[in-house]
Formats: sequence, structure tokens, C-alpha cells
Amino acid sequence: MTLDELLVRESIRETMANYTVAGDRLRTEDFVAAFTEDGILESEGVPEADLFRYQGRNALRAWITRWHKPADTPPVLPRATFIRHHLSTSQIEITGADTARARTYWTAYTDIGPDHCGYYLDTFRKVGERWLIAHRKVRLDWRSPQSLYMTSVDRTR
Repeated sequence: MTLDELLVRESIRETMANYTVAGDRLRTEDFVAAFTEDGILESEGVPEADLFRYQGRNALRAWITRWHKPADTPPVLPRATFIRHHLSTSQIEITGADTARARTYWTAYTDIGPDHCGYYLDTFRKVGERWLIAHRKVRLDWRSPQSLYMTSVDRTR
């Protein structure tokens, strides 16, 4: 492995970390900045109720903004006080001078402990000096029957 390959891999890992922290903390602009202008975020291999697909920074911005709920909204379900996605094994393959792909396992934790888990299938593209997500497929492997995910993100500000 060359120094250039190591730098590419580290830049991709930085983008993944930026996405994860921004998503968990509802930092909208930081979240959107992890994607290319035409970036895609979609679910795959999940129950029909969990299917989604958003393309482009405006659509991604609208998606993450929906998690912001007014503090005075009465809870309908038990709510999590936090959510933290933990990334683990990440296999990165450089596929061209400006392209790469990765498969990364993740587990999300809420007040109940492990809440749900799966993996990301990503395509990255170099834009300027940064490696950004061009296409992210979110795969769900497991979700706790007590999952608090749908109520958690609005409490992470």
C-alpha cells in the first residue's frame, strides 16, 4: 500500500466520521457536506416501511431537518435521550483515481443499549481535496423490539 492510498483511506474514514457525528448530533450542514452535490442516501433490504431514497443536497437537508421537532411536542412513544452510531469494520477499495467504495458495519445505541445495526455500502468520489459520499445504501441487519430510534434523533441537539 502506498502513502497516497493511505491518505485516500484516511480521508474516506474522516468523511464517514463526519457523517456519523453530524447525523447523531443533527448538525444539518455538516451532514449534507459529507455528500457530493448529487449524493444519494437510500435504504436497501429493509422492511417496506423503512424504505427511503434522497438525492442531492437539498433533499438530504430536508430529510435530516425533519428530525428536528419542537421541544414542546408531546411524546407519543418512549423517547431516547441520545443516539450514537458506532462504526466498526470498514473495507475500503480504491476503484479509480477519483473513486472508491466501502462496506462498513455499524451499530446504533440508545438508552436501551444496542438499538439496531447493519452496514453501509458506499461509493465515494473525490471532490477537490475531499472524498465525499456519492451514494450510500443503508442496510439494516437487526432492530431491537424495544428500539427507540425513531424517537431518538430529536433529542441529540
